Order: sequence, then C-alpha cells, then structure tokens
Amino acid sequence: MDKSPHKSDFVQVNGIQLQYLDWGGKGDVLLLLAGMGCNAHNFDDFAPRFSDKFHVMALTRRGHGESDHPETGYDIDTLTEDIRQFLDALEIEKVILAGHSMASVELSHFSALYPERVLKLIFLDAAYDRNSPSYKNMVENSPWRNIQPPGLDVDYYTEEEYFSAMKRAYPSFNLIWTEAMVQQSLHEIIRTSQGKIADKMSDAISKAIMDTLTSYVPENSKINVPTLSFFAMSKALNTISNDWMTEEQRTQIRDHVKT
Repeated sequence: MDKSPHKSDFVQVNGIQLQYLDWGGKGDVLLLLAGMGCNAHNFDDFAPRFSDKFHVMALTRRGHGESDHPETGYDIDTLTEDIRQFLDALEIEKVILAGHSMASVELSHFSALYPERVLKLIFLDAAYDRNSPSYKNMVENSPWRNIQPPGLDVDYYTEEEYFSAMKRAYPSFNLIWTEAMVQQSLHEIIRTSQGKIADKMSDAISKAIMDTLTSYVPENSKINVPTLSFFAMSKALNTISNDWMTEEQRTQIRDHVKT
C-alpha cells in the first residue's frame, strides 16, 4: 500500500494523459522529474521532506508508469512541450525544476526555451553530456556490456519473485530498496495475458528515449538561473558481493569506475 502523503491525479496534455503526484505545501512549486524507467513514485519518500517550504509535485513522463505510452513523442521538443502544457493546465506560472538522470535533457531544454518560467534548477546525478565523445567512450567500453546477470531471462509470475531476481542481479538495489522503490517499480511492470510479469516500457520506446539522450547537446550556455548539481559515486561494488560474478569481472568493473 502506498503510504506517501500525496494526491495522485491525471492531466490531459499534448494529446496524451500524464499522471502526477502532489504532496501539497506552501511556497514556490518544486516539480520533480524521474529518470529513465522510473516514475513520480520514485520520490515518495523524498518529496514530503520539502513540503514545509515548497509546493511539491512530481510528473511521470510519457512512456512511464501510469502515464500514456504512445509510440511516438520521445524527442526532446515533445518531452519538453509535455512539461509546458502540464504547467499551463495546472496554472503554474513559474517553477523550480529538479530532475534525476535523463531528466537533465528536459531541464536544460525547458530552461532554454522558457527561461522566464524557471526559478531554479536542480540536477540529481543528471548533469552529463551524453553526446560527448568521452561519455560515449565510457559507455561503449563498460565491462557491463559483456556481462549478463543471471535470472533476467526467466519468466516470473509474481512481483516478489521478479523483484528478488532484480536485486540478486543488481545487488546495489539492496541499498535503495525502500517502500518508495517498491511503489515506483510496481508502476513500471504489467501482468501479461499469460500471467507473466513484464516491463511496461516497450523496446521501441526505450530505444527512442536512448536516441534522444545520446543525441541531445546540453544548452548550458542558455541557463541563467541558480543551478545546483549533485553527483553520486557508487560504493556498491565495494560493499556488496555479486556472488554470481567472477573476480575478474569485479576487477574490470572497479577499474572502469575508477577510470
């Protein structure tokens, strides 16, 4: 059961329906945007901490969670227009935008197009230029590209079995597996007609989003508002043992992260 003190609602914008959460509060609107594969419930534990100073909300972008999953509209202009129309629909003139991971493209582009509507920006492990040669080189040379975690090609018929398999495949999840993580994960899966657990996001949508992420060049020079960026360095590889991974694989990943 979702215990976070929010209101859940939907708004019709840009030809689709988007889901959002509203924790209330007084002050400027703080709008939270989740990363790829995540939704507004990702902030269930985090958001209430700021409702004493801000009106806190979170938006689930198209192709995620309970929002519509159209086949198109994952280019940066459409994603940004979704946000603008959402703010217009709720009569929000100015906003503080805080985004995790892939939300950086929306924060950057929205600020470039509508500087008069942005009060502040907060990048949560998000301020990366994924179009840069160094970033692409890092991704292309990642040892993870050649490592297949076990259990991900097996059919699961309960949420508990599926989540247990994910946590075994990616032990770092155990560090963040809170009630909020459960809620956000439940909204990213569906049960097929055969009773199997599957991701809501199709491969086509995932590819379209990745194409946007790796082609968008951040418009940092057009950002003229106070901006705060957080960067996280994972300690998971040193604190959690991947019992299915060889020592050689562990070493390759540690060396890659250090580089």
